[in-house]
Amino acid sequence: MGKRRRAAYVDGMLRITDDIALQDWELTEQFVRASGPGGQNVNKVATAVELRFEAGRSPSLPPPVKARLKRLAGRRWTEDGAIVLKVDETRSQARNRDIARRRLADLVRKATEKPKRRVPTKPTRSSVRRRLDTKTKRGQVKAMRGSVDDGA
Repeated sequence: MGKRRRAAYVDGMLRITDDIALQDWELTEQFVRASGPGGQNVNKVATAVELRFEAGRSPSLPPPVKARLKRLAGRRWTEDGAIVLKVDETRSQARNRDIARRRLADLVRKATEKPKRRVPTKPTRSSVRRRLDTKTKRGQVKAMRGSVDDGA
């Protein structure tokens, strides 16, 4: 496997791989108030980021990648074909924004990897024989169980 690349934000585009770069219009960021610890800062400042990526309409992604991305995104995939990531890990808006973009890039990068096809194999003759022998022995053990006949 090649070395891991970090997502780079260059010229208004989020570059994910050599072939895939997400345009600026495909990403929408909204800053909201975070939950959890943070004292008064949490009540005053919108530090959490909600990153929305219009994956369904994206011209940057080929159809097979979109299909894998939809499966990987799970509940984060909306009905209108967008991926919504909410990050409120830190108190810094800029760091949350970077984390959200990195997570999106990792998700898209993972969707670009084609899964390996499973090659069905037949069990060996000896393994079938062992399984059937074990099965016969278990049956004999169970057959010996039961009520004891009183020979009086």
